[in-house]
Amino acid sequence: MKKRVVIVGGVACGTKTAARLRRLDPDAEITIVEKGNHLSYAGCGLPYFLEGVVKDSRDLLSTPLGVPRDSAFFRTVKQVEVLQRHMATRIDREKRVLTVLELDTGVEKHLPYDTLVLATGASPIRPNLPGADLARVFTLGTIDDALVMKEALQNGTGKKAVVIGGGLIGLEVVEALVANGYDVSIAELLETPLATLFDRDFGHLLKKLLAQHQVAFFGGERVLELLGNAAGNVTAVRTDTREIPADLVLLAVGVRPNVEIAREAGLAIGPTGGIVTDERMRTSDPYILAGGDCVETTHVLTGKRVRQPMGSAANRQGRVIADTIAGHDSKFNGVLGTAIMKAFDWTAGRTGLNETAAAEAGFAPVAVTVTAPDLPHFMPGAAPLYIRLVADRTSRRILGAQIMGPGRGDKRLDTLVSAITGHLTVDDLADLDLGYAPPFSTALDPVTHAANVLRNKMDGLLVSYSPSELLTKASRGDRFLLLDVRTPEEVAAQGRLPFDSQVNIPLGALWKRAGELPRDVEIVTFCKISVRGWDAYSILKGLGFSNVALLEGGILAWPYELRKAV
Repeated sequence: MKKRVVIVGGVACGTKTAARLRRLDPDAEITIVEKGNHLSYAGCGLPYFLEGVVKDSRDLLSTPLGVPRDSAFFRTVKQVEVLQRHMATRIDREKRVLTVLELDTGVEKHLPYDTLVLATGASPIRPNLPGADLARVFTLGTIDDALVMKEALQNGTGKKAVVIGGGLIGLEVVEALVANGYDVSIAELLETPLATLFDRDFGHLLKKLLAQHQVAFFGGERVLELLGNAAGNVTAVRTDTREIPADLVLLAVGVRPNVEIAREAGLAIGPTGGIVTDERMRTSDPYILAGGDCVETTHVLTGKRVRQPMGSAANRQGRVIADTIAGHDSKFNGVLGTAIMKAFDWTAGRTGLNETAAAEAGFAPVAVTVTAPDLPHFMPGAAPLYIRLVADRTSRRILGAQIMGPGRGDKRLDTLVSAITGHLTVDDLADLDLGYAPPFSTALDPVTHAANVLRNKMDGLLVSYSPSELLTKASRGDRFLLLDVRTPEEVAAQGRLPFDSQVNIPLGALWKRAGELPRDVEIVTFCKISVRGWDAYSILKGLGFSNVALLEGGILAWPYELRKAV
């Protein structure tokens, strides 16, 4: 007897499940129920359609050959029936029947199933704010959302936009708004952009980047209401601190999993708000599986239940769902919280745990920040990367990383994901035989360099402070002297750190002038990226200075205010 498989949701996880299952089981009766107007579209490409990088929204709905992934495509090519503009309304678990409503006619239908798959996704949160229903206030979750917002961008009379929320979607749309000629402001409850993904220092690096592109970031402010005019159009966003003029507003405060039908059917919902599944994507009902943005999953390192609404995870889960239905032994082993985005001309990515999360999980974290060029200095286009690497002091296992900067960071992030997943130690990471040629990397890749610096720190060869750690020392009143070993020309061009207690001795003069330095106070060395700072550290230690430290990342990675050279 043919297996009847009904899939609720026809975007990432749902269509991946259908396509994979058809390859594994040519006889299965597969039906997709999708309430929206579009199937299998690249939702993560919506900001780039708004920006104009993707010229036609149909490109987000098509195969690489330009064939639309519509109901006819799935019926003809995949032999999958699609009920589009149909909304699933009720699951009868006892009879194994799904009730759906045809939205255009109001006709109710009943679909028997042997296996039901819930790939219902998530929806943008529309906060309950006064004025949120004004015209030209948008969320971005679907192709239809993007088309409406694109029209507003092109036909609006004003050019002031406010993005409420400093997460991934918000920042990606910020770039699109700037590209469309808008003056952009961000209103965010937390102190820095992407504050749930990046540590304070890296968040402030992002703030500096936004400022360079004339984007105003108002962090630590709560939005109270949206103001409008007599015509019903939005005119401003009022926070607890200020009023920000706005001709257009994007609400980008996160997404909420679509679990209503699962909850009403009595399926287990986890503490994160997502549907509970096991490693084979089975729910609490053995005949119902689920995947994508509507489910919660497990963090690989901590074992905690988390949600990771990413197209990458949804597609991986769809494959596992199909394998489970077909009787293959596949597992979804969880996530590391990996995320990456393009922020103007920078890459910003992270994976695994930061120090705080690692300590909470029972590890003994040690971390270091390094600045390293992605290519040799003699190659055109060479640019810096800022990497923060975290390892466990006891096992020396790599636990997490953050990467940011104009350099090429994507392949470095993927290398670190592989290292964490493979339980590599910091020593293993430093010894990887990574590919090298000047067009692609330095002789010691930035990842190798970061691993070596972290090894030095873990082995007691280096004492160092991140920028925020140095600020904390200063706020406590700790005594220290900053030793700047850059040239006077560099100091004039790059500026000075915002501390009174500092001296400039170029590295080439340090051997002769080290006697000018006090021995009764901690000396913190640095340069542009702190490679010469490390040399200065070693020189002072060799000359008998006992209280020496290094400023991680150098002045290039300093994310806070600088002083002009005197």
